This record gives sequence, structure tokens and C-alpha cells, in this order.
Amino acid sequence: MMTVFRIGVSTMRKTVCELFAGVGGFRCGLNSIKMIEDTNKKEKWETVWFSQWEPGKVKQWAHDCYVNHFGVSLDLDGNDTTNIDIAEVDKNRIPDHNLLVGGFPCQDYSVARGLNGERGIEGKKGVLWWSIRDVLNEKKPAFVLLENVDRLLKSPSKQRGRDFAIILACLNEQGYSVEWRVINAAEYGLQQRRRRTFIFAYKNNTKYAKCNKLEVTDIINRDGFFARAFPVNEIEENVIKQVCLPEDIVKISDEFSFLFENSGYMSKGEVYTVKTHPVKKAPVPLGTILQQDANEKYYIPQERLYYTDESVKYSDEMEYDLPKTSRQTWQYLKGGKKRLRKSQNGHEYVYSEGPIPMIDEWDAPARTMLTSEGSFNRSTHIVRDRKTGRIRILTPVETERIQGFPDNWTKECLTSGEIVPMPERTRYFCMGNALVVDLIVKMEVVLDDIFANE
Repeated sequence: MMTVFRIGVSTMRKTVCELFAGVGGFRCGLNSIKMIEDTNKKEKWETVWFSQWEPGKVKQWAHDCYVNHFGVSLDLDGNDTTNIDIAEVDKNRIPDHNLLVGGFPCQDYSVARGLNGERGIEGKKGVLWWSIRDVLNEKKPAFVLLENVDRLLKSPSKQRGRDFAIILACLNEQGYSVEWRVINAAEYGLQQRRRRTFIFAYKNNTKYAKCNKLEVTDIINRDGFFARAFPVNEIEENVIKQVCLPEDIVKISDEFSFLFENSGYMSKGEVYTVKTHPVKKAPVPLGTILQQDANEKYYIPQERLYYTDESVKYSDEMEYDLPKTSRQTWQYLKGGKKRLRKSQNGHEYVYSEGPIPMIDEWDAPARTMLTSEGSFNRSTHIVRDRKTGRIRILTPVETERIQGFPDNWTKECLTSGEIVPMPERTRYFCMGNALVVDLIVKMEVVLDDIFANE
């Protein structure tokens, strides 16, 4: 087992670059920001630069919310390049940093050989992973912490594991070892059932890497980065799967397929992976974070809740279609359905789906929040108000609490030097896109220890 020796003062500065920053989830977590007032305190982790740009949007609400709380970050030329396409940013002009963090989308990471052999490989344009790789290549941070959806490990569906293998191979080329874990926040005592893949990479020349010469079972069971922050039930060595990544990333793109499990470790191209099970903690129930004074506009009128008896869970439209007003109720939306439809070529088929619980109860954690939260959508939470017992959607503040942000974090933005309110629809969208801040709070404890020994 690895022994950790704390030292008085860290020799490695806690400098951070936050890519795809959204409204600042990583920064809030690293600095334990629980209230908006906490942004006035000196930060434990110094964010030297960030990037947040929403393609195709005139109003850059997330970026302006971030700036409202943290201010701007200038590049090495003294320019503010935080709100342009990261692919267009000169990576060499990003300030040096020791920790790169970011939540990036799951995309098609397939690659091809460049027309000019000197250019190496070329990834599909618009894929944000290649910008991360470019930053790693130019700035060479010692540590990397990334977040992605859980399906990353299995994508694409026709070549399972290819995309994640490309990421691992890129990190291996850059001289990093890697740990990963799929974490469900609710299983570790938090307020949302949200499963996300987290990737922790570290340069092979760091003290952490040199001191981390452990058996793979020790890394996964007890002593690795994620094991220390999120304990698991111990696994035996004989259940660990192993694969060696091809050195040619194009070959991985063209041929590689492998079923990665929810936990794993890679060192010098050797990959070890196993399905682990969390040492669970009771989650925070949704009822404990609901506001007591919700505005009337969040309540749902009775005629929009039900179109028939409340006990009806299925809508059968095989013989005739229900009126439009019936289909515009939450009962219809969240209930089971069977309806005859016709395709463009005239073929008739039966569309059906099962029911889901209409009202989210107080005694369970929130379901995974999506960017459509707050809209008339099957995935939107509707709850009984704790004070009135009436049915309503979540308030923007409640969605912030579900993700672990301070109350009213997304209420205002700084746009062109003026404080302006963020539209409510955008507040819901930003929270659906965010990560669970409290998970980063737990990881920060381990990061702090690692940096203290560098």
C-alpha cells in the first residue's frame, strides 16, 4: 500500500486551466465555493485561464456568468481569448498551469493519417478532444482531470471502446498514466443520480507517478486517485481484464474494439479494467433541497396535470387519437402510450413507450438533470411543493442545488460591462450541462495531497 507523507509547503503551484468551463463547476469544486460570497475569498487553486464558448450562440450566457463571478483571464499576450472557439486559440499563448480540467462532450473521435506525413494524425473537425490534446502537447501540465458522459467508454456503438481507446492512446503518447472511474453521485451521498466518466491523468515523471508503483489491484481498490475519494468494494486480481493499446492511433481508430469497464488504469499503453461496486452512502433526498417559497409561476395548473382520472398510467390511441389538449398534459407525457403512426413511405407501425413516475418524490435523490429541465419534457422533474402540497416544476435555484452550486449562481451575468439577468430557460440549460460540484470537492482533497508532495 502506498504511504503518503505530507510536507509543509507544496513545491508545485496549484495553477489551473479550465476548458469548456460552463459556469465554473470545476472552479467552484476545487475552491469549495458554497455561497456566492465565497468568491471574494482567496482561492486555494489559482485559475490562470479558462475557455467557454457556445457555438452558434449570439449571447454567450455561460461565459458571461463565469466572468460575473470570477472575472476575465488574459493570455500571455494580454488578450482575452476566453470566449472564442477553442480550436482557434493559440495554445502556446495559454498561461502555464499544473492542472488541466474540463468537461467535454462525447463525440466521434475517429482519426485519419494526414496527407503530409509530418502532420501526423488528423481528427474530425469540431471534435473538442483534439483541442485538449493540443493544449497538453503545448503546455504539458503535470496533471489532468476530465469529465464526460458514461457512454464514452462504450462509444461508438458499432466499434465499442474505440473512442476511449483513442483518448488513452493520445494521453499515453504525451507521457501520461491514466486512471478512470464512472461515478454515480447519488451512490456517494449526493443529491442526484448522475453517472459520469472521470479521467485522471498524470505525467510519468511526476513524483506521484514515481511513488505510485503499486499493484493494479491496490490502485483500483484503495490507493489510486479515485479509490481514495470514492471507496469501492475490493476486487480480486483475477477479474481484471487487460489489453495492450496499439501504438498507431489510426489503427485504433480503424480496428480497435474493447469493452472497458467502469474502473481502470493505464500505464505505458498497458490497460487494466474491471467493474467495481461503490461503498455506498445514503443520498441526499430531493425533498431536503426544495425551496419553501416558490413563485406562483412554477406551479402547474390542474388542467395541465391530468386529462382524465389521476390513476390512469397508459394512453391507448390505437382506435382514435386523443385531443391535442389531452396530449399537452403531464399525465399523457409521462404515461405509457400506444399509438398508430405512419412512416414517410406509408408504412404503418405502432409507437409505444412505458410509463415513468410522474411526480418525483421527496425521499429519493433527483434523477439525472438534462438541458431540457424546466420545459414540458418527459425528463423534467415535477414535485410536490413542501409548503403547499401543490405540483410544480423545479425552480432555477433548486436545479443549482441539485448540481451543488450556490443559490442564484446563474441569476446574473456580466455582459459588455453591465450586469444583466440570465433568462430562466438558459439557467435550466446551464445546470443540465453542468457537473456535480460536490464530486470535485471530494476529489480536491486527494489532489491537495498529491500537490503537497510534488
